[in-house]
Parts: sequence; structure tokens; C-alpha cells
Amino acid sequence: MDDSPSAPVDVIIVGGGIGGLSGALALTRQGLKVRVYEQAPAFGEVGAGLQLAPNCTRILDHYGLLEEAASLGVLPQNIVMKDAVDADELTRLDLRDLEARYGYPYLVIHRSDLHGILLRGCERAGVDLVTDAHCTAYENTGAGARVQFSDGRADEAEVVIAADGLRSVARELLVDDEPVSSAYVAYRAAVPFETVAGNDVHGKDVVVYVGPRCHFVQYPLRGGEMFNQVAVFESPKALAGEDDWGTPDELDSAFARTCDPVREGLALMWRDRWWRMYDRDPVTTWVTGRIALLGDAAHPPLQYMAQGAIMAIEDGWVLGEHVAAQRARRTGDGSGVDWDAALAAYEAVRPEHCRRVVETARVWGELWHLEGVLRMQRNAVLRERDVYDYSFIDWIYGPTALTPDEEPEMFRPIPLDSVAV
Repeated sequence: MDDSPSAPVDVIIVGGGIGGLSGALALTRQGLKVRVYEQAPAFGEVGAGLQLAPNCTRILDHYGLLEEAASLGVLPQNIVMKDAVDADELTRLDLRDLEARYGYPYLVIHRSDLHGILLRGCERAGVDLVTDAHCTAYENTGAGARVQFSDGRADEAEVVIAADGLRSVARELLVDDEPVSSAYVAYRAAVPFETVAGNDVHGKDVVVYVGPRCHFVQYPLRGGEMFNQVAVFESPKALAGEDDWGTPDELDSAFARTCDPVREGLALMWRDRWWRMYDRDPVTTWVTGRIALLGDAAHPPLQYMAQGAIMAIEDGWVLGEHVAAQRARRTGDGSGVDWDAALAAYEAVRPEHCRRVVETARVWGELWHLEGVLRMQRNAVLRERDVYDYSFIDWIYGPTALTPDEEPEMFRPIPLDSVAV
């Protein structure tokens, strides 16, 4: 077996998920030759639905992919938050008004459909896509960076982007840490819409039921033909450190006191698989030499802000824009890349924003899962919110900055403890 592929490339990306493919597309659009290595035998995604806010759909539009995404997904009318115990509405976002404010829609889509859109975009752009490649090591070289694979293969490029997920091998070069368990567990289901047609469901909205130590999310997918559900709860067995955490009996117990619409939906959940909810503590260093982190390798969040996949897509877009800017500044004629400057600019912008998302998601999770008197106080605060008050999301849904100085005043980060909830 050859030590490396015969055709050299400018950039290697390890990880063929949404983050890796979106990064590959962003860099290929800047005229670079990109190779993506995927550990699995084929490129694909598992899971169910994703929510794509305007800070993501504006990037899909930039890539010419928004129309296809909208045709495969759903443009919901509202995000409605309800109390999981009594089903009372607490607050909502009018997504048509939100689109008018930010210039781009809020979209829900099946994870595999978004992955397929990005994969086809990479194929059209000429990205070299390689499967069955389990990366075991990264190292910097005199001319760039090198990756090593479990079967003995190796490859080198000017830059290596590690989009290798929550348990990133490359992250070990930058920080000695481990994933942080929230002790919460998720069950999912994506079922034909006729399965829930007789239930009390919102066919054109994203609905979030927030309850004591649990929450339940519902929204349509694939043009309204499918219905997506996510049930999340705190697992007593996970808290106790037991191995058999999150079992179906814990699921039923966690939602036993919830309202009829939630319990009706609970009966349809997939009960043969479930997922532990992890994030990692934020880090400010994402780059070492010519190796850079992207997506969950850098900033895996809890799911409460629905920004995990979006942040990965943003990472790739921002890096691509800095590559274009640095190449132009270096040569004046668009040829060549000042990689050190481009990676430094990427690292100057993304970690602080993503830190805020990760830490705010933790706070929102605590807010969603309050019980007793604190639950009642939360509900009172949410009911008083003006439906058209965007002060708590302007910083996340507004335009992604290329440099801190270019970011509009209303979208600049503010201290976390001042975030309105």
C-alpha cells in the first residue's frame, strides 16, 4: 500500500460529517484542492431533525444551496414554548417576522438531507472524498501538517482541518480534557405524519415543552410528510454513575407527570437506542501550527440553542472568507494563501463566539428544566416577554463576524450574565 495518495492537495479535512463537508465546500470555493477523509465505509448521517436558524441559512444561500434545503425541509411558522406539565403556552417566536428581521428563514430539515446536500455540493466542486480512513494521529511538518491512519496510510497537505467530532484526536494536541456529561439523555423519533395526525400536534410549528428535569420537542420534516420528536430527561442512573443509564423505564418515569400531548408523543419514540448528552468546556486555542479544529472537535454544545451543526457550518465559512482575504492581501492577484495569517484570523474570531454559545446552552438547559417554585417563576417571566423582543437572540442569529471590528454593535458579544432569558 502506498504511504500517501498520488495527487497532492492543499487542505486535508478529517471527518466527513456536516462540519467536515461544509468546511471542504467553503475552502474549495476559494480555489483550493481539498481532500476529506471519513472513518465510515460510506459518507452519511444518522439521527433525525435539525433546526437551521438565519445565521446558517444565510450561509447556505451564499453557497447556492438554500433553495434545495428549503425544498427538502420545512419553513415553520412559529417556535412555541409550552409548559410540559399543563401545556400552557409560555412564549413564542414568529418566524415570518424573524425572517424579515434577519433576512433569511428559519428552516427545519432531516440531518441526513442536509448532509446529502453538502455531499452533493462537494462532489460538484471536485472535493476528493475518501472513506474507510480512521485517523489515529496528527503532526506538524516543515511544510504543513500530516495525518496518519490505522491501516498505515499517511497524507500531508499545507493545512489539516480536524472535524473529527466530540472525541477529537487532534484536540489532544491542544488541551488535556474530556467530554462533560450533563447526565441528560435523549430519545428521538422521526415518523410519518399520519402517525400523529390524530394527536394534539402543531403541524407547522416547532414546539418545545419545558418541564421539571425534562423537555420534549416536536416539529415537521420533509415538507410535512414526517414528524420529528426529541425527548430529553435527566437520568438518575447516569447521575449515580451506573452503566445502564437512560433505559426506557427511566424515560417513562421522567415524563410521567407531563401533559397529554407529550405523553401521546412519548409512545412513538424509538426505544432501541438513546444518546447521552455531552459537551466540552470551551477552549480559546483551536490552532497549533498548521492543524486547526472545526465543529464539535472545537466546541461541542448541549442542544438547547440548536446551534451545534450551525456553528460547524459557520466555522468553515469564516475560515474560507479569511483564506480569500489573506490570499488577496499577500499577493494582490488572488494566488497563494498566507495560511499562518488565515488561521490566526480564524482563531481570533470563532472561539469567543462559540464559547458563548456553549456556556449559554448550559444556562438555557438549567432554565428549561426548573421545578417547583422556580418553574413557576420561570413561566411568569416567559409569559411577560414581548413576542417581538429579539434582544436575547440578536447576537446569535445576526451576521457572523469576520473580525471583531467589523461586527455591528448590536451583534457584539455581551457578558453572559447579562443575557436575557
